[in-house]
Amino acid sequence: MSRLRLLAIIEAVTITGPAKNLLQFAKLARLEGHNPAIEVSIAVFQRPGAPELFLDTARQLSIPVYPIVERGRFDRSVVAQLLSLAKELRPDLIQSHAVKSHFLARQSGLYRLAPWIAFHHGYTWPDLRARLYNRLDRWSLRAASHVLTVSRPFREELMRQGVKPERIEVVHNAIDPQWGQPTGSPESLRAKWGIAPGEKVILIVGRLSREKDHITLLQSIYQLKRTAPHLCPHLLIVGEGPARDAIEQSVRSLNLAGSVTLTGQVPSAEPYYPIADIAVLSSLSEGSPNALLEAMAARVPVVATRVGGIPEIVTDRESALLIEPRDCAAMTQAIAALLNDAGLRGRLTDCAGRLILARYTPEARVQRLLEIYGRLAKR
Repeated sequence: MSRLRLLAIIEAVTITGPAKNLLQFAKLARLEGHNPAIEVSIAVFQRPGAPELFLDTARQLSIPVYPIVERGRFDRSVVAQLLSLAKELRPDLIQSHAVKSHFLARQSGLYRLAPWIAFHHGYTWPDLRARLYNRLDRWSLRAASHVLTVSRPFREELMRQGVKPERIEVVHNAIDPQWGQPTGSPESLRAKWGIAPGEKVILIVGRLSREKDHITLLQSIYQLKRTAPHLCPHLLIVGEGPARDAIEQSVRSLNLAGSVTLTGQVPSAEPYYPIADIAVLSSLSEGSPNALLEAMAARVPVVATRVGGIPEIVTDRESALLIEPRDCAAMTQAIAALLNDAGLRGRLTDCAGRLILARYTPEARVQRLLEIYGRLAKR
């Protein structure tokens, strides 16, 4: 089969999980030897003055990227820009990521120009407006040729929303097995953030939003400091988002100012895993979390909630410790168990590393996607 042209539509200014996966796919899918090989072009919404990290990264990878300039939240000119770009590039396939891109792919009629694959990454809950936008997905996704989601619970949710089951497939995220290996000086990074040499680093990576439930994790750190002060826990929160004020308020009310560090948005979380003793996912909702795969690849033991696609990726007490969401006592116990037991940490990370190599490499994910795209293109 000849090389296929794919137009991907995404809203990204930094390198979020979906953005990272898209760039990774675009880089690998164009390599010779794939059948079909795919040349990816990316349309990305860009407001004046917004960060250009995603644009710059795509260009460094020699991936064609086209800014769709928008002057505000409801700039109707983006529809004409998308249609004009699609008619110019004449893609064989159209791909969209997240609620806004899905909505515009359907509203503009792009889905009539080529088979449309919608990537469903789950929903965030930052405010009422965003939750209303999420409801629009029920209308948008029903018109997609295919919907790719990242966990079985998400697939069941999409079916309840009216998406035909034969159009939905689960494709987990992927990670380079060498990701997160030390490249600099862990001591200097600890010093930069004021983490004392004897403190144990509890790492959480991701958007600061309500569904990530940083608050329960903060309460767990408080309990650890009160009941097991010898463990010297220091919580390192990497990421930015709308829940920052609530997190900072909780830090103050729990008197944890000296034991919690918020880094804000960083170009990459990779340098932070080598200084971590434990990684935690305290989420109330997840799909196929990149933060989980990153910790597994970096050989950092994980405590995670039993939600979304997490139990599809790891098994309790074999490759991670799994707990119920919002269970502060269980979270505290699991973190303490890992900090106290080097043998348990080693067994979990060894198993997690083997899982990455066996199931979650970028090459395996790309091959799965190429098979799906090949089928759609033949139609």
